[in-house]
Amino acid sequence: MKKLIVLFSFLVVLTSCKNEVKTQPEKESTPVISETEYLSFTDKDDQFTGGIKMIPIETPKGTFNVWTKQTGNNPTIKVLLLHGGPGMTHEIYECFDGYFPQEGIEYYYYDQLGSYYSDQPDDKSLWKTERFVEEVEQVRKALGLNSDNFYLFGQSWGGILAMEYALKYQENLKGLIVSNMVPSIPDYMKYNEEVLAPQLDSTVLKKIMQYEAAEDYENEEYLKLITENYYPKHVIRMPIEQWPNSLNRGFKHVNPDVYVTMQGPSEFGIKGDATLKDWEVKDRVHEINVPTLSIGAKYDTMNPEEMKWLANNVKNGRFHLCPNGSHLSQYDDQEVFFEGLIQFIKDVDSGNFKKG
Repeated sequence: MKKLIVLFSFLVVLTSCKNEVKTQPEKESTPVISETEYLSFTDKDDQFTGGIKMIPIETPKGTFNVWTKQTGNNPTIKVLLLHGGPGMTHEIYECFDGYFPQEGIEYYYYDQLGSYYSDQPDDKSLWKTERFVEEVEQVRKALGLNSDNFYLFGQSWGGILAMEYALKYQENLKGLIVSNMVPSIPDYMKYNEEVLAPQLDSTVLKKIMQYEAAEDYENEEYLKLITENYYPKHVIRMPIEQWPNSLNRGFKHVNPDVYVTMQGPSEFGIKGDATLKDWEVKDRVHEINVPTLSIGAKYDTMNPEEMKWLANNVKNGRFHLCPNGSHLSQYDDQEVFFEGLIQFIKDVDSGNFKKG
């Protein structure tokens, strides 16, 4: 359980991502939103806090509060950001500030229960995918999001949560974005073991596997091998000392109890008795008919072909590849990442979305 704390401390020391269908009916042009209107909180119930809301969430273990923060105002485009981890924070999406405001996109930062600014109950029974789905639904209602405006963005674990939400509540969605996530953890593990691992230096891989076999996940040499050899190739393709401050803060604030319970103790895949170890929805994604964007990256920990498969197997999917990106392609292939994401949102909003 201490493994992540050791990892984050280690990182801090080192540092001190076409087939066509019939076009949907054209909608009336969306009114232009002025900068003043976009930035204004006048007469809103969260003006006092600058867009921050602590939303009460009902769970089987009582009521807890989760943190959200709104940026911008747009009646037809409201994007809720689901972070990864599990147990990560909203901080690694702060780069969205560099792209969404100038496009007039309204968006919400959100720390899931157990994460950073939200309540952090000490109860492992809460860290279940099904409960997180119900949490997202309660957040949606509290923020007043609906099928006229609600875009759900999820990356990594957030992508799992977004897919599960869509499979239960897609009638509430206007658009779905699954970023850097495949619909099967077993497939992810197979790709990691059979494709990515052999690409590492053989000596490095041998040492990593020795630590994995011994389940010595907190060993500093193991952590150093992972962060200096695996992370810069497949998590964020930058030298560690160049990682953005928002990412370093996000790592620092991860909740290890949530992470280890659902992801497991290994930094080289999902191992042990992690609750996500056998997760997959490949046989159900055809049920998703809301416009869907799947974002993949060439160097991701996930197979980009499987992310393309996801786009081709939902009813109305589009695939967007970040050719220079990895798992956090919003940083290491940023312009391409945001170009595809923003175009998807605008196409759905205008009624011009095409599958592809």
